[in-house]
Amino acid sequence: MLAIGLMSGTSLDGIDAALIETDGEASVRPIAFHGRDYDSASRAELAAAARVALSLDRPVAHPEIDEAALRMTDLHADAVAALLRAAGLAPGKIDVIGFHGQTVAHRPDRGWTWQIGEPDRLARATGIAVVGDLRVRDVAAGGQGAPLLPVYHRALAADLDKPVAVLNLGGVGNLTWIGEGDDLAAFDTGPANGLIDDWVERVAGARFDQDGALAGRGRVDQAVLAAMLGNPWFDLPPPKSLDRADFTIVPVLGLEPADGAATLTRFTAETVKRALAFVGTPRRLIVAGGGRRNPTLMAMIGDACGLRPEPIEALGWNGDATEAEGFAYMAVRSLKGLPISFPGTTGVPAPMTGGTLYRPSDVPSV
Repeated sequence: MLAIGLMSGTSLDGIDAALIETDGEASVRPIAFHGRDYDSASRAELAAAARVALSLDRPVAHPEIDEAALRMTDLHADAVAALLRAAGLAPGKIDVIGFHGQTVAHRPDRGWTWQIGEPDRLARATGIAVVGDLRVRDVAAGGQGAPLLPVYHRALAADLDKPVAVLNLGGVGNLTWIGEGDDLAAFDTGPANGLIDDWVERVAGARFDQDGALAGRGRVDQAVLAAMLGNPWFDLPPPKSLDRADFTIVPVLGLEPADGAATLTRFTAETVKRALAFVGTPRRLIVAGGGRRNPTLMAMIGDACGLRPEPIEALGWNGDATEAEGFAYMAVRSLKGLPISFPGTTGVPAPMTGGTLYRPSDVPSV
């Protein structure tokens, strides 16, 4: 099948759209990728929606959140159109879109996760069948609803010597462990880029620490680092997951800008070390997500873990496209009734599929 995957992460940097050909199992062929940054207004609107969502006891209709959902859905439709132009394909050639939506709150401890976006609106706008709500069924069955990418990581790593670990460094970090028998384990490691981004925005008005330059000039405050690592969440056995807002920059307030950046960067590195202690030492540590572009963070991970972290491009993969490709892959698996989450990845009781199908023909026009 030809499938498009769409991803907008908690870093709120933009939309990734990827086109792959896949059978939802061992065969994966990337075809095209399109990345689109959010403008400052869209980013602010989504951030505000997330703040509102975190203040609520459960997902409910709310004007600010509903408006943001419509806006981001239309931006996703624009990204699909741009991707199809780049690939030289008409919408009728595409079998399905995997639509992740934008996470505004993730509360598996309360039995829900909240990704905004309108799959029916997207199906109508693109003329392509859409699989959305990919995390909902897992959480309803008692799973964490995250991470979902491990089944795609396993397909990509099929030819690698095992065990291998794939570390995704987005707003939150998560680790996929692929054992010698291709068994899967996965869980969130802790904050990744999220706290660093928040700090740099506060002290320098920048979106992120370009090339890790600010952290590279700073010194790690060991007392603050130890206090942050003392959070009991890190001692919980996997599988486990986080909301981006579960940790804040409050512990580093009062530090010099460079020292705060260095401390938060080392904090991310140390959380990866603690995560690996649950599963073991892999033959290779492959790093995806925006954090792979931060040489200071990569060096600190290597120092903390005693491993050489490799950017995912070392395997010939497109690190910018990996998450979006994964949701295209999961949409195909959903259509085929194949599992997308597993006991070892989300804590769900048994392997299970997920997602809801929205066909353009089933969506009434407005």
